Order: sequence, then C-alpha cells, then structure tokens
Amino acid sequence: MESRALCPNLCDCQLPQHLMCTNRGLRTVPKAPAQVSEEVLIFSLGGNFISNISAFDFTGYSKLVRLNLQYNQIKNIQSKAFEKLSQLEELYLGHNLLTNITPGTLQRLRKLTVLYGNQNHIKKIIPELFDHLDNLVKLRLDGNSIEVLQDSVFKSLTSLHYLHLESNKLQHIHKNAFSKLTNLRFLNLAYNKQSAVRNALTFSQLGALTTLILSENEIQHVGNNVFQHLKKLSRLSLSNNRISRLDCGALKGLSSLRELLIDGNKLEEIPAGLLDSLERIEELDFSRNRISSVDSLAFSQLKHLKVLKLKNNMLTSLSGDIFALNNVLYDLELHGNNWTCDCRLEELKRWMTAAHSQGKLLTAFLQCHHPESLRGKYLDYNLSQLCGADSRKQRDGVKKVEDKNLKQGDKDGEMMRKEGDEWRQQEEELGVQGDQGGAEVASSLEKKKQKKTSLSQRSQPAGEAVLKRDKGRRRSNVISRTDPTAVSTVGLAVNQHRNTTDPNTWLSSTAPVHSSQKLDLLRLAQEEVLPVITDPCVFNRHFIANVSVDHVTSSTVTVHWITREHHRYTPGPGPGLEEVHYRILFDRFGTPDRFPRYVYTRGSARSATLRELSPDVTYMVCVEGVIGRSVCQVAPRDHCAGLVTLPAGLSHGGLLTSDLQLVTVATLAGNAMLLLVIGGVWLGRSMKRRLQRRKSAVHVRHMYSTRRPFRPTMATASVSTDFTSYQSSRTARLAPLEEGDLIDFPCERYLDNNSARRDSDLQRFSD
Repeated sequence: MESRALCPNLCDCQLPQHLMCTNRGLRTVPKAPAQVSEEVLIFSLGGNFISNISAFDFTGYSKLVRLNLQYNQIKNIQSKAFEKLSQLEELYLGHNLLTNITPGTLQRLRKLTVLYGNQNHIKKIIPELFDHLDNLVKLRLDGNSIEVLQDSVFKSLTSLHYLHLESNKLQHIHKNAFSKLTNLRFLNLAYNKQSAVRNALTFSQLGALTTLILSENEIQHVGNNVFQHLKKLSRLSLSNNRISRLDCGALKGLSSLRELLIDGNKLEEIPAGLLDSLERIEELDFSRNRISSVDSLAFSQLKHLKVLKLKNNMLTSLSGDIFALNNVLYDLELHGNNWTCDCRLEELKRWMTAAHSQGKLLTAFLQCHHPESLRGKYLDYNLSQLCGADSRKQRDGVKKVEDKNLKQGDKDGEMMRKEGDEWRQQEEELGVQGDQGGAEVASSLEKKKQKKTSLSQRSQPAGEAVLKRDKGRRRSNVISRTDPTAVSTVGLAVNQHRNTTDPNTWLSSTAPVHSSQKLDLLRLAQEEVLPVITDPCVFNRHFIANVSVDHVTSSTVTVHWITREHHRYTPGPGPGLEEVHYRILFDRFGTPDRFPRYVYTRGSARSATLRELSPDVTYMVCVEGVIGRSVCQVAPRDHCAGLVTLPAGLSHGGLLTSDLQLVTVATLAGNAMLLLVIGGVWLGRSMKRRLQRRKSAVHVRHMYSTRRPFRPTMATASVSTDFTSYQSSRTARLAPLEEGDLIDFPCERYLDNNSARRDSDLQRFSD
C-alpha cells in the first residue's frame, strides 16, 4: 500500500516490483521516490513520446532487470544513461528513431542477455559498440539501414545464439564479420541486397549454426564449398533470389541439412550429383523456377526425402524410375508444369499408382498441357491414352474394320431380337407365368442356345468393333431405361452364354433389349450366375453401397463400403489389371478450387484408411470403381460421406464415439441420482412436518372447550352450586344453562396451600 501511494504520476504500481508506465503519453522518464525505485525490477515505458534518454533518468533503479523503451520517439541516448543499471538483463530499444548508438553506452551492462535495436534508422555498427557484452544471447538489429558488416564486428559476443539482421541494406559482408560467433545457432540475413555467396570463409566459424536464412536477396550465384563448415545446419533458405546457377559443390558439407528451400529462383535444371551430399534431407522445394530438365539420378541418394516440390516450373516429362529409391517420399507436388502426356510418363504414372495403392504417397496433381486433346485433364484419368501416337495408328486401322463390320453387327442384333420373340411365344404356349419355369422351358432354351452359338461366333468381330465405337451410347440404351433389378438380369443373361461367346460380343449384341424381354432374362437367373460389369459408371451406380466413415481422428479416418456380387471384368492380360478395383476420392468440402486426392485399393478390400488429413476440417469422401483400368468420367456423387476431422489436441479420436456415449450415460445416471436425492429430501421434510403437527400442544380453544368430558360428580356439583348461587340474583335472559355447557376452570392452581385461606375464599364465592 505504501508503494502504491508513492507511485509516480500517470503510472501503475499494482504489480509488485513492476513499474507500469506504458501508453500514458509521457514525454520524459517519470521520477519515482527512492523507496519505489530501489525495489523496482521491471520498468515498462513503451508506447510513449519520449525522445531523449539522459544520464539521470535511471540513476535510482540500481536493481532493474528489464527495461522496455519500445515504440517511443527516442533519437538520442546519452553515453552514461545506463551506467547505474549493472543488474540489467533485458533492454528493448526497438521501434524508435535511433540513427546511432554511442560506443560505450552499453559497456556497463555486463549481465545483458537480450538486446533489441530493431526497426530504427541505424546505418553503421562497429565492434566497440558491443564491448563487454559477453553474456548476450539474442541480438536484434533487423529493420535498420545497415549496409556493411565490418571485420570482426561481433567479436565480443561469444555467447550469442540468435542474430537477426534481416530487412537491412546489406551489400557487403566481410569474410571475418561472423568470427568468434562459435555458439551462434540462428542467423537471418533475409531481405537484404546480397548479390552472390562465393567466399567459403564467410560462414566458416559458425560451426554450431542450425538455421541460415538468405531468402529475398539478389543472389545470382552460389559458389563451391560455401557451406562446407556448417556441419550442424538443418535448415537453409535461398528462396526468392535470382539464382540461375549452383556450382556442383555448392551444397557440399551439409550432411545434417533437413530442409532446403530454393524456390522462386531462375534455375533451369537439376543435374546429377548436385544433391548427393544432402544425406539427411527431408524436404526440398524447387518450385517457381524455370526447371525443364531433371536428371534421372538427381534424387537417387536422398534416402530420407519426404517432401519434394517441383510445382510451377517448365517440366514436360520425368523419368519413370526417378523416385524409385525414395522409399519414404509421401508428398510430391508436380502441378503447374507443361506436362506432355505421352508414353514417357507411363512409367511415372505406374509408380505413382503403386505408391497410392500402398498408402505411401499423397495425390500428385499432374495436369496435362500437351497434346491438345488432353489439355486440362489430369494424368490420373488418362493412363490408357498416354501413348497417343501408337493408339492413333491403331484406331485408324481399326476404323476400317469397324465400317466394314458395322452392317453385319446390325444384322446380328436384329436376329437376336427375333430369337427373343420366339422364346417369348414359346413360353406363352407352355403357360409360363411370373417366376414359374420347368424342365420343358429349360430344354427348349438349350435347343435355341445351340443355334445361337454359331451366330455369336460369326458376329464376334462386328460386336467388338461396335463396343469400341459406340460403347457409351449402346450401354446407356441398356442400363439407363431399366431399374437395378433389370441391370442384374442383363448381366445374368450375358453370363449364361459366356462359355461359348465373348463377353464383349454379348454386351453389344444384347444392347437392344426391350422391356418385354425382362421375363426371358429372369428365366436365366435361376442358374445362379453373376453379372459381368464393364462400365464403371454402371458399377458405381448399382453395385457400390453403404459408404460410411468411422475412427475419425485429427489426421486419419477409415472409410467402409460394401459391393454386390459380380464378376470382375478383365479385358486381357497385362500388369496391374486386377490390382486396383476401388478408388477413394477425398477433398476439403466447400473450397473454391477442386483438387481431390485419391487412394487406390485392391478388389478384395472393403475399407481404406485416409491419412495426412488436416485437423478440424470438413471433408467429402467418395468411393468409385475402377473397371479395366478406367473410371467413370462422372463424379460418384451417389456414394459419398461427409466428415469433420477432430482438432489437433484430441489424439485418441478413434475412441471418441464410445467415450461420448459413456459420458452421456454417466451424466444421465448422475442426474437420476440427483433427482432421487432431491425427492427423498423433500419427502422427508414433508413427513417431518406432518408428524410435528400431530405432536403439537392442544390449542387454547380446545383447552377451554365445553365439549370436554365431565369431572367427577362431587366436584362438579359443588362448583355448579356455587355458580348457581352467585348468579341467582341476576335476571335470566336466556334459557337456563345445563350442567354440560359450563366452562370447566382448573381452580386448583389458584388455591393456596393454606387451608384457612382456601376456606375463606370458598366462603366468599358462596356469598
């Protein structure tokens, strides 16, 4: 209380040993009584209009540990201003108007560990400025106008760990400028005017450095062995410079480097051997350069590489085995390049597909720029069209065969329709109705099937051509006009004759199925054969069901689905045809840019776990089928589920549902017990009140009631005689009272123990 009473005007002394004078409009340092100043450890003067620090402003604050003078208008600090502050550990002079600090101003601050001189107008620093600051750990000089770092300018700062020199005008750094800084761990030289990094001695004495930031400069060239002495460096940033060339030995010695950022430069290639010395590298960022060529062995030695960014360059192709040895690579950014989707990318695509199916790689968006027919499409959809030249030649050769056999295929289709009419007529003669059938029907169908065998063999080439040419149109004629039951029966009819005909032929030849023939197809369903599905859109619509999610955490979720029974469609021999049968698409819900990611699973899988999700984000997850290495071009909107990942703090998200259920049950049980206790208390009090009422004393009106039982005859007679004689002289106004209506008074308590007095009183009453 005494210190508050002695607090300087416009200041606050509520906190012990802390004098708070921030944002008070002060123009000079306030004077405090000796009793207050000697106890203060923290003095806050930020956010005022102080312009000058004199030699007498802090003379009484000998125990001061922290002094904050930020956000003032200080232009001048006298050389003896801090002379008495021998215990000071933190000095904040940032965001002022200082142009120079006189040498010797800080020499008495031998215990100083933190010095902020950022956001001023300092143009020059000399070695004498930091004399005797042996304990300084952090120095901020960013946001000034320093142009040159002199020889051994920081030689006295042997304990320095963090040095901020960003946002200056540094053009020249002496080769020995950082000498004696053997304990320095963080050095920021960003937003300066460095044009090159050539001298290997510049960083030679920074053996403990872990972070070096050289971004936002004007560096055009990085010489050999510049970083060779930085054995502990883990993060190097060269972003947003003008680097067009890296010498082959520019990155030598960086054996502990884990993150290299060289984005936003003018590099044109990544040669073999340039990155080989980065034994522990985990993240590489080459985005926003002019890279058009990457050697197939450029990343071969990077066993720990996890993130590689090559987006927004001029790449047209990459070798298929370029990432074969990067076993832990999971984030690959390739979008924004001039990709030519041809045979050269087929091997790369296969590697990406295999990595996706194993859950090792996040989706890499590789959007085709050439040829014109595939521009804007993602490589994920166009694997079968990569070898454009070869496929074009094949299509030109096949087109002639299609034109030749088109008429024959139409004739075969007409004959199939006639056979269907004959089957229907025969069933009408046999009296087959609804779901009936028997041996007679089956035998007649066998006879028809023998005739049909020769027809189907003859129509096979035409059927294949029709399927390739009018696949979508004819398939829509079969499926879109029927319900899911009809789709299954179409598949059943196809499989009924799969031993004698090609599946493709039967899909094309049975295309003109009418609604009247559904009854014929239902007959064949009794043989219990499964449908063959060749169209991924049909598979998505009618064979995938019950998509759900569970075990939602902050970064993972498990997706489940079921499928109806079916035969897998295998168009021919080839690698990977039966490996991928489902694809899970997931993306952030509601974002303007649609860049979904994919996870592939095998045909036997009915669940998949999505990883690397962002916490507390809404996602939309969809499941679709992959039939014959092709997917439906229409998004699978019918089989999607939404989810919201948990916040980052909830690690055991998989048990969240059960935990919530247990908490709910426990809460309900607690509420029930509380209600029972309250009800019991209320009931007890009510019973207690009733019992108290029953046991309470007799009311006064009951005490003198005329309805009480009579006393013995002797006492009653004497009393009544006395009262009769007493009232006999008065005129009777009412009917004479009966003996039962008299009030019985307990006269005994008014009588004395003295018998003589009692007799006299009785004699008086009788008179």
